[in-house]
Amino acid sequence: MSDKNKNVHVAEYNEKNEDNQNNKNNRGKKINLPNKLTIFRIILVPVYMIFILLPEKNVLGEIWPRIFAAALFFIAAMTDLVDGLLARRLNLVTDFGKLMDPLADKFMVMGAMIAITASDAFAPVRWLSVWAATIVFFREFAVTSIRLVVSSSGGPVIAANFTAKVKTVLQIMCVLVILLEDIIISKNLNTPRYLFSYMTMGLMVAATVYSGFVYFKNYWQYINPAN
Repeated sequence: MSDKNKNVHVAEYNEKNEDNQNNKNNRGKKINLPNKLTIFRIILVPVYMIFILLPEKNVLGEIWPRIFAAALFFIAAMTDLVDGLLARRLNLVTDFGKLMDPLADKFMVMGAMIAITASDAFAPVRWLSVWAATIVFFREFAVTSIRLVVSSSGGPVIAANFTAKVKTVLQIMCVLVILLEDIIISKNLNTPRYLFSYMTMGLMVAATVYSGFVYFKNYWQYINPAN
């Protein structure tokens, strides 16, 4: 092989290696820290659901499964806050994050509420938690559908508004209160059993319905059947 052909071959080989390295780097960048936190939040959902669904008579006792479930749920909620801040401040917003971050939030709350509803340990609040979970489910399904319709119609990207953020905070607070009230709050404050659970569920349901109404009102032009 001539020196000229060797040089061409070496150049092609180097360019190919550089392209492969660039592709590897690009692939690596797709799973950035905010996206890893989103994935971690999704992974936590079935874990704390298991602790919520444990029967009252188990090797961990009655109190510790609820504490573990509440701690894991709180960690998941904190990753929701942190991944959004990191993505915006470090300019790490990706299509994966835009899709999965809101879905992870829904999995987080709905997973906890479904487990609470199914667990016999929370039987005193089951009648209300069933209705609350149903309302939350339909609201999230409706808003997600609105997002898809607006996006497919060439409309703006729908970001979470203030009412939606308040709704999320109340949902997180509601789950934590339900998990901890009977074993910590009521005993220390000597209040009626699940009093704060009923109160936070009522506030959460009101905020959930109102935030859904705001989305429908703001983007009705895209879903109006008369158009």
